[in-house]
Amino acid sequence: MLQVQARLIKSLSYSHLPLPTASSTSTLQRIASSQPKGVAKVVLKKGKTQLFKDGSPMVYSGAVDRIIGRPPPKTGDIVLVADGTEKPIGWGLYNSVSMFCVRLMQLEEEATRDPSCALDLEKLLETRINAAIELRRGLGLPSATTNAYRLVNSEGDRLSGLIVDVFGDLAVVASSAAWVEKYKSQIEACISSIDEINHIHWRPSVEILKEEGMDASDLKELHPSTCPQRTKVTENGISYAISLEGQKTGFYADQRENRMFLSTISQGQKVLDICCYSGGFSLNAAKGGAMSITGVDTSLPALELARENIALNNLDPGKTSFLREDSNEFMKGALSRNESWDIVILDPPKLAPSRKVLNLYLLFSKI
Repeated sequence: MLQVQARLIKSLSYSHLPLPTASSTSTLQRIASSQPKGVAKVVLKKGKTQLFKDGSPMVYSGAVDRIIGRPPPKTGDIVLVADGTEKPIGWGLYNSVSMFCVRLMQLEEEATRDPSCALDLEKLLETRINAAIELRRGLGLPSATTNAYRLVNSEGDRLSGLIVDVFGDLAVVASSAAWVEKYKSQIEACISSIDEINHIHWRPSVEILKEEGMDASDLKELHPSTCPQRTKVTENGISYAISLEGQKTGFYADQRENRMFLSTISQGQKVLDICCYSGGFSLNAAKGGAMSITGVDTSLPALELARENIALNNLDPGKTSFLREDSNEFMKGALSRNESWDIVILDPPKLAPSRKVLNLYLLFSKI
């Protein structure tokens, strides 16, 4: 655990490394100058630099003053990001359509400290994914009781737009950025090099990728799946059947610690699991000795998985009921019946996944 803490402190310290002196040449500028085709430069507006030096990886279009380079960069191209004096502060991947026109990958200070990954996405991917593997192994993942976990957590592992969940010998890649699609083969090569991974399943987030300028029909053609559509995993000693056609990557691996905590407080309690999906929280409540569990979801396939998971773990089906119902309607009915529970888990999907939907949601909330 001390090694993990040291790595996190090191990562957080990058933005506070000493800046090069005024007379020194920018490492990134020097490396870019040696590129045969050159590297375009995205110049930020005055006063917008510090946010990105402090670690925000998403350079939004409103922060950009101008772009230097002919021809102009295309989506997925490597670009320099510079301050108002055109001095590079880092480099990233460009998008000509998205509201986030650059996803920063490395800061100038990091490139100065270790130039091996500078302007080299393939090397950077290898380095970042290996660091993610090292971090998880420091946390004891995978283990004899858990073989389902999140290996790459987008911005958390400094690979914005890329999520990789591991389910036994299967890795599910959730793509939500155009650059991830462009560099698919390099990403798959890195993941394939992991000893325990035998299969890779690609799950593009189609609606988000549309906003990144990608065509939905092209995405479907790019990702024909040869993986089995179902698998079984273990998390904290509990077995789960997973459908790869289900929500997100097929399983909410980022809720592992919350599920385990629930099992420690459920003894003798009456538990309600709203938006229960395949029963992750419900199973942990049952394992923890809950008196009764009610799971609610609108998805019939999800509820069928939840019931299957109860049987898979030899849990008492008489203590757990799964209902197909809209969560709002269920809670209105529960209120009218004066029903109550000791523990309520509410983990809903996004209520407003886009600005357009947000405006509609705000309008309806006033009615």
